[in-house]
Amino acid sequence: MSKFELYGRRFLRNRGAVAGAVIFVIIVLFALIGPLFQQYDHIELDFLALTKPPSAEHWFGTNGAGNDLYAQVVVGLQRSLMIALAVSIGTTVLSALIGAAAAYFGGVFERGVLVVIHFLMVVPTFLILAMISNSAGGDWRIIAVIMIAINWFFPARVIWTLSLSLREREYISAAKYMGVPGFRIVLRHMLPNIGSLLVINFTLGVVGAVQTETSLSFLGFGVKAPDVSLGSLIGSGSATITSAPWLFYFPAAALTLLTISMALIADGLRDALDPTSAAGGRA
Repeated sequence: MSKFELYGRRFLRNRGAVAGAVIFVIIVLFALIGPLFQQYDHIELDFLALTKPPSAEHWFGTNGAGNDLYAQVVVGLQRSLMIALAVSIGTTVLSALIGAAAAYFGGVFERGVLVVIHFLMVVPTFLILAMISNSAGGDWRIIAVIMIAINWFFPARVIWTLSLSLREREYISAAKYMGVPGFRIVLRHMLPNIGSLLVINFTLGVVGAVQTETSLSFLGFGVKAPDVSLGSLIGSGSATITSAPWLFYFPAAALTLLTISMALIADGLRDALDPTSAAGGRA
């Protein structure tokens, strides 16, 4: 049995993780296939249907301007997924390279990295992110880049801690004595040995990125019209939750399913990659 087949079997033993994976696949399919079934564009206005509840013509209803909420939820889910995946991938890669390299090379480079990390840990990064993203005009690409730039330090601190023990292992010393370049040792020998942590960091990073983007857009500092995200839809729908509750509940349901599914997947991956977990079953 291969290593990945073993991980797959252990993952499938976790019913919550399987349920989370199914929900996440359905959400992704909805974001990809949903535009094929929409009758209106997310910026198109229907002046004959202002703040109308769900109907056969507008499946999720409309807002006060006449926008079709179904189309907006589809586009908002696409934006939130793209931001979350881009931020999680960028943060995982950046933190892994910086944290492992700081542990391996040590010296001035390690001290400099730790000074930057400890400085960023006491800085109110959310306020900085809100100010920069607000001045960027709500472009989701710029928001993603900014989130990567200020969210890498905490996982990098964890990876640095774990890599300190790896750099003293025999295979690292052997590769060093054989003349293998330092950066190649980091990529080929250190990072694969903490791959389970990187996978879990990636899945949890998706949840964190979605929540951060939602908070920014809810407060008006994130994605701005005519573009939409789940956070901006929830922010606008919260103002009419008593008179037009569908404007809040549909995007909130999509956001809740997305975060719950990723949390369940992360829990299943942690059990599958942990050899001492009960997910391994009994012989």
